[in-house]
Amino acid sequence: MTPRLRVVNLGLPKSGTTTLGRALGRAGLKTVDNRVHHDMTEKEEINGLFVGHLMYTDYYTSGDPLAQLEEFDAFGEISVLQDGNSCWPQMDFGLIEAIRTHHPGVKFVASWRDAAKLAESMKNWKNMVARLKRNVVPGLPTGFGRPEGQRIRWIEAHYAFLDRIFAGDPTYLRLDMAAPDAPAQLGRHIGRDIPWWGQANRNRKAGVAGDDAEPTDAA
Repeated sequence: MTPRLRVVNLGLPKSGTTTLGRALGRAGLKTVDNRVHHDMTEKEEINGLFVGHLMYTDYYTSGDPLAQLEEFDAFGEISVLQDGNSCWPQMDFGLIEAIRTHHPGVKFVASWRDAAKLAESMKNWKNMVARLKRNVVPGLPTGFGRPEGQRIRWIEAHYAFLDRIFAGDPTYLRLDMAAPDAPAQLGRHIGRDIPWWGQANRNRKAGVAGDDAEPTDAA
């Protein structure tokens, strides 16, 4: 039997996670992005909870980070940046390995943008930089992250980490969200047509595109 396809995004916030999640949903995959909303599930025990928190709960109980998320095929934004309750599964080698072990059909994607542009987008998105500074984040201890150069270094290190642990692994794709052939790359990687590609979750402050701009349909 062919292993079930699961798609997990390991990209950072504001890297195009919303666009990627929407594209995966339009490709026929039941996708959750950031938090499980009431219209996504009939399981009251996970309604309203963050994907990242659920992944860690299951990782440290059953060992399978996707145990309570069985109904979902794909995962867009998985990190949580709440004051005092921050978690970043995409930066955790043990959790990533557990997903690989329990789900042999998994495909990992890392939504990617130029580090300087991504750092700028974080600055313009609500109070994200302030939250980064006052919370513990892997590779970015409390008190760090406000200067743009610090965020750029942190961003570059995260994607270098992923490139290293997945070196030569065909289950992983670092996806440049601005590349003209990004939908084609994603489609080849997961073995599905991508009927939609566009821009979602626009950062409208000062006219800056955050995750992305307005939706468009891909040819």
